[in-house]
Amino acid sequence: MNSRGLRVLSGFLAAVALVLAVALGAAYVMRGTSQGLMANQPKQETFAEPGSVPIGGKFSLVDHTGETVTNDDFAGKLRLVFFGFTNCPDICPTTLAEIARTIELLKNDADAVTYLFVSLDPERDTPAVMAEYVKAFDERITGLTGTIDQVDAMAETYRVAYEKVGMEGEAYQGSGEYLVSHQGNTYLMSKSGEYLTHFSYGTAPEEMAETIREAIARFGGVGGET
Repeated sequence: MNSRGLRVLSGFLAAVALVLAVALGAAYVMRGTSQGLMANQPKQETFAEPGSVPIGGKFSLVDHTGETVTNDDFAGKLRLVFFGFTNCPDICPTTLAEIARTIELLKNDADAVTYLFVSLDPERDTPAVMAEYVKAFDERITGLTGTIDQVDAMAETYRVAYEKVGMEGEAYQGSGEYLVSHQGNTYLMSKSGEYLTHFSYGTAPEEMAETIREAIARFGGVGGET
């Protein structure tokens, strides 16, 4: 992995470590409490307090209709954000299918969330390509692409590490066909774009839907402040 990828990955791990430290600290405080009292304790916190974890931030990209969009254009709804690329053979189509199933499970609550698929391969993933790709899963998913610099900037704010690799996973030599090696997290963000939690690759749609419903109940539906 190149130095930029390592820097971004270390940033993501540090941010996750912060969340885990808070959770473990809460668990430590509860040690030694009687079983009866433990039963009356609230369950472990699912969400980070908005603004407490340095993941997410301002961005400017192009959506799959060709319109320039920024972080502010999605204000007022929770956001489910996944990074990938349309030539991805496994993680991306699997995750987008799971997101589509999550949308189905949410039913009417689905309208309280914006669903964003951000390309890590903007050289090939034009708005037209993204439009065809996302509609194969669910028309409520918005595809985002842009220049290499724009995508790099958003990926860095989300601590998403990625790099081009050869078709067999070998180091990319700068020409020919390639894949994009990337992490498979899906991020649940607040209505102003601040980190709440993330889902690892392979999280069941039922679990995602349940967590999103909890977020809607806690942080509100459409509109208003986070």
